[in-house]
Amino acid sequence: MPENKTIVLGITGSIAAYKAADIASKLTQEGAKVEVVMTPSATKFITPLTLRNITGRPVVSDMWDLSDEFSVEHVALAEAASVVVIAPATANIIAKLAAGIADDMLTCVVLATKAPVILAPAMNDNMFQNPITQDNLKKLKVRGFTIVSPAYGRLVSGKVGVGRLAEIEEILCVIKKVLGRNGDLKGRRIVVTAGGTREPIDPVRHIGNRSSGKMGYALAEAARDRGAEVTLISAPTLLPEPKGMEVIQVETTLQMKEAVDKVLSGVDALIMAAAVADYKPAQIWGEKIKKHSPTLTLKLERTPDILAELRGKLLKVGFAAESQDVLKNARIKLEEKRLDLMVANDVTQPGSGFDSDTNKVSLIFKDGRVEELPLLSKREVAEKILDKVASLLEVK
Repeated sequence: MPENKTIVLGITGSIAAYKAADIASKLTQEGAKVEVVMTPSATKFITPLTLRNITGRPVVSDMWDLSDEFSVEHVALAEAASVVVIAPATANIIAKLAAGIADDMLTCVVLATKAPVILAPAMNDNMFQNPITQDNLKKLKVRGFTIVSPAYGRLVSGKVGVGRLAEIEEILCVIKKVLGRNGDLKGRRIVVTAGGTREPIDPVRHIGNRSSGKMGYALAEAARDRGAEVTLISAPTLLPEPKGMEVIQVETTLQMKEAVDKVLSGVDALIMAAAVADYKPAQIWGEKIKKHSPTLTLKLERTPDILAELRGKLLKVGFAAESQDVLKNARIKLEEKRLDLMVANDVTQPGSGFDSDTNKVSLIFKDGRVEELPLLSKREVAEKILDKVASLLEVK
């Protein structure tokens, strides 16, 4: 997470410079201390005052202070940085860094820092594809720089090609992954399931549930940001697909089970946050069922119990969404499925049901311990769960 991290955001002279304001805003909202360094040409596209108001921090754009004395602020910023991000990065700044040239405040900061450096190029497609630019990017990759590849789309010239600044969410994802390289889940492989499975009745109808997938997605993103290699197996949701992880889309419970079985080799933990359907129609109609009769009887049969049928030494975390006898029913599930940790919540409580952005859960351990959490955002709940996962993995 960017919280309490110092992020140096470098902005160069590209038309995409205005998008850096959104990056600065989102990082600041997540608790990061954002230090903005602008090249002189960047100030022609967006004013330092804009960035100062967004971050609440002074913006550095000149190597010389008011008394014409050389500023050493680049050294302080370089040493304080948790990560340096240049977005947008022009062909000019890429060329200077590849050549080791430090002739403005931003290049001085990059050459003086030991923090990881992320570049998000934005330029004309011909400039990006030019062998010189490509050679410079290769040199920087070899030196440990992380490159966020530009996107395909309409460019300022009116052409359509590769050169647009990557999507803001993708850049933020890379920042979080870089910050989480040494997190407590570094080197761990985590599989998370999310969403509500659907069991088809006919081509237009299905048996499903009200799961939004928000809890599972929050867990997957939080695990990614703590250094884990994450695979998200998702039933249908309305959520955007998260970046920086493998995402496998499924629909039915059987498809989810097959996907889980396929990826489990070498996995450290499975967090089963998906709300899988317990029953499916015994018969699936090939055509839409018409309303010819006042009643319709469906015969249902059990679906596979994904967690209960798993074997192996991996850590298993389950979820129990209950409407009565919450702790009692959750404990039964924990024992029957041989879990290491059960997350139980009462879906009848305000703020703890489906589609909510918050959750109030109890963590139940296989040794009988229960830890009740207050009402928190689902991301905060995810962090609390992963605290326990990290500890349990250390014990294992």
